[in-house]
Amino acid sequence: MQRVVIPFLVLLTVWTNSLASKTEEVFWPGWLGPNRDGQVDYFEAPTQWPQDLQRVWSKEVGEGSSMPIVVDGRVYQHARQSGEEVVWCLSLDSGEVLWRKSDRVPYQISHFGERHGDGPLSNPTYANGRLFTLSVTGVLSAWAADSGERLWRRDYADRFVHTHPKWGHSTSPLVDGEQVVVHFGSEDDGVLVALDVATGEEVWTEGEDGASHASPILVEIDGVHQIVEWNSDSVVGLESQTGRRLWSYFLPHRGSNQNSPTPVHYQGCFIVGGENRGIRSLEPILENGNWRVEEKWHQRNVSLNMASAILSEGSLYGLSHFRQGQFFRMDPMTGEVIWTGLSRMGEYATFLAITGHVVVLRDDATLDVLVAGENEYRPAASFEVGESPTWTAPVLLQNGILVKDRRNLYRWKFAKD
Repeated sequence: MQRVVIPFLVLLTVWTNSLASKTEEVFWPGWLGPNRDGQVDYFEAPTQWPQDLQRVWSKEVGEGSSMPIVVDGRVYQHARQSGEEVVWCLSLDSGEVLWRKSDRVPYQISHFGERHGDGPLSNPTYANGRLFTLSVTGVLSAWAADSGERLWRRDYADRFVHTHPKWGHSTSPLVDGEQVVVHFGSEDDGVLVALDVATGEEVWTEGEDGASHASPILVEIDGVHQIVEWNSDSVVGLESQTGRRLWSYFLPHRGSNQNSPTPVHYQGCFIVGGENRGIRSLEPILENGNWRVEEKWHQRNVSLNMASAILSEGSLYGLSHFRQGQFFRMDPMTGEVIWTGLSRMGEYATFLAITGHVVVLRDDATLDVLVAGENEYRPAASFEVGESPTWTAPVLLQNGILVKDRRNLYRWKFAKD
């Protein structure tokens, strides 16, 4: 495997034996991890990063931008092969196929989206023995994670003329206790729905706002358990058990400027950024039983497009679409941009936070490891992790990483020198 590293790292040493001997106990049940914030608490960075990766196994699973998830030593992957959407269950150790299920899903992505393929785009979600997938056309399915039996499926094709946004559904199902929450419909006409995880029956529905490409999150504000989502029209906070809207902030998509990044929760505020609209911090405030939203700051020097930002060591890291892709570090309290990197760094990247470092998977199949808190984009290590574009989020293991490129899923191990 050809390595891409900066010169002073040529003589790096190996993983410690104690780390290599650990049993894999990875629980990564969905988009950006258990809390949808990209924080990886089980990974210990080596004192010095190795020079290379070793391929443990690879599997051709199909196209799509859906990420792998890992639970109980199994890998679940949603992909597309020959006009079908396929759900895979693989052994994490060997890549062996434990089960495979498929559905015919006719779909062709709209103009200008061809390079992203025909989906799926949404990420699977695991909870309590069930796996939830959302097709690119807006069909939600619940599967028995151990056997692959389909437990139920729901769509809202009888309610909406258009069942998905222009470039397909990419929001990821959110499980909150005994309900799974999904925004159905198109960007012009939609509904947020909570369904019973066991039966697929409606628990509640809310609003008529259109669907966006952003995924919702669960938070607690002033003792109130809330679902926060950025739909096609607004950033909203909902009482999780009833769907009652508590607050909203009008921030619509305009033309091709989509609402895509996942909101970042930081000290009671939500940091959101959309194409050509900069980044802003919103604070919901409860006063005398009523909610209002205050904009804490709004800066326009960097702007998120499709990639979601994360927090690490008190800073916000992201990829601005300005200058054809420019990484940045920002103070989440003030919105001050601490640094911006080189231009032309790509259209998409996924960020994960580990102790003392930020892991960045770029869309050219390069994995960069940054030292958190430094004042420039200067990788401490870089690796090639695929053979084609990487538009999916990776999963860090205790001594390696899972990465899906356009068609293949790879398990890599940090190699001995």
